[in-house]
Amino acid sequence: MSWKLNPDRPVYVQLIERITTDIIAGIYPPGSKLPSVRDLAQTAGVNPNTMQKALSEMERTNLVYSQRTSGRFITEDLSMIDDLKTELASEQIKEFLEKMEKIGLSKEDIIGLINKVSKEEKK
Repeated sequence: MSWKLNPDRPVYVQLIERITTDIIAGIYPPGSKLPSVRDLAQTAGVNPNTMQKALSEMERTNLVYSQRTSGRFITEDLSMIDDLKTELASEQIKEFLEKMEKIGLSKEDIIGLINKVSKEEKK
């Protein structure tokens, strides 16, 4: 099944975001081997050259590294992965707060609503 990609944004950027999210979520654990470029491209429904570009960019940030004859692997640097997780979560929270403030909620209202919804979900 293809990944849902937005035609309004560069595809390779979306691939980087998706693979990074999969790493943070533990789908690709630290130190594990990534599927081949062709396999990932087929899964994503993109051209292998586009996937190659995304993976090369990820290598540049050291999130992924390659071993010449063995393929690409996820970093074993857990602090890097935790930092990425915190950064991604912060971005999502900022976007959420901006959207809630646009509809007229104060930060206190938002926190109260989050607490209310959280309690309801526990039931």
